Amino acid sequence: MDFHTRVIFYLFFLSSLLCLQVRAEDAGSVFFIDSSTRQFLRTRSSNDVVAPDSMLLSEVGAAVSVLLGLAPPPTLSASGSSKLNEVLMPNPFDRPRAVFMLEVRGTDPKLVVNSDNAMFSTAFKRKVTFGSEKAANIQLPDENEVSVFSLDEPFTDYTNKEIGVFASWMGGSYVANSLEPLDGELTIPLADGSIVNLHMSKKADREFTANLLSLIHNFRRAVELHEDLVQSTPAELITGCFDGIKALEERYGSDGFPKHGMGLLLATLSKMFDSFQEAYKGQMVGVVFFYGSPPAQSGKVLNTIFTSQPSARWLVEKEASYNVTVLQVVLVRRTIAWLTGIILLISTLLGVHFLVNMPLTRDTLLYSNVKLD
Repeated sequence: MDFHTRVIFYLFFLSSLLCLQVRAEDAGSVFFIDSSTRQFLRTRSSNDVVAPDSMLLSEVGAAVSVLLGLAPPPTLSASGSSKLNEVLMPNPFDRPRAVFMLEVRGTDPKLVVNSDNAMFSTAFKRKVTFGSEKAANIQLPDENEVSVFSLDEPFTDYTNKEIGVFASWMGGSYVANSLEPLDGELTIPLADGSIVNLHMSKKADREFTANLLSLIHNFRRAVELHEDLVQSTPAELITGCFDGIKALEERYGSDGFPKHGMGLLLATLSKMFDSFQEAYKGQMVGVVFFYGSPPAQSGKVLNTIFTSQPSARWLVEKEASYNVTVLQVVLVRRTIAWLTGIILLISTLLGVHFLVNMPLTRDTLLYSNVKLD
């Protein structure tokens, strides 16, 4: 009896570990959204019956680097290169060099897969597994070559006017409360016929709306900044993280109203990406990553870092050694020039001296008829 109990306990323990491993590996889904006027991503054929392989965080970061026109990191494996080849077009000279990358945390990726949003239903989708990676870094060469704009700056000074402008932009309406500030009702219809009602008097609804307003506010700042950088910076990366869905799930649960909140977020992202496409003239690709609980509770899972540059001391030493070399070359050239000039001057003086002191007699050799036998 003890033996059978132990066997059952071990089997239960192993099954629990396998379930936990599966849950840890199925981290989320990433959507690659192609340009509306250009093709930078491959199109998956409807005849493909083999499920595509999932991607690691580092492979998603490598795909972003390639889309920016940069070389993939040297640590990318052969299988990772094969996955990138399945997603990206093979022409290395035709890259958008502008990427809109957003992380949506605390949500079920199935809500996106099963949505009726036109942009995300036609996007290139891949599952993402964390594996042993808690985060991945997107290595960028220099701030002068790649401009990075963050969409994470909070926008806390919004008023009823900003909410009304957002509602009009989304084709909805906002009825403000004349007695209390920021206590109205936001109503926005979705493409599937459903209507999202957000009451600013509720904490979860207000927090979700504040996250959307911050995202829209920073998005408009990014478009304005692009007009200034279009002639100076060859590549641009616009990155951010959205946590608003998590507030709705904590208040209402995973079913019901959070689905409408996800529909509103997807509709907002669609309008944002269309505006980006217009501002960038089609030279942009979107990378939106949806996942539930990240392995690290703080910070993003896709970070951008610039490669280390030489320190100021190294630059001074390099400049000093360069100046010493230049001075040596100049000294040698000036010495040779002065010596050549002195030799030519002495030769000229000697020639003039011998010509002046030359005797005025007929040269017998010059004026005689010499016959050579």
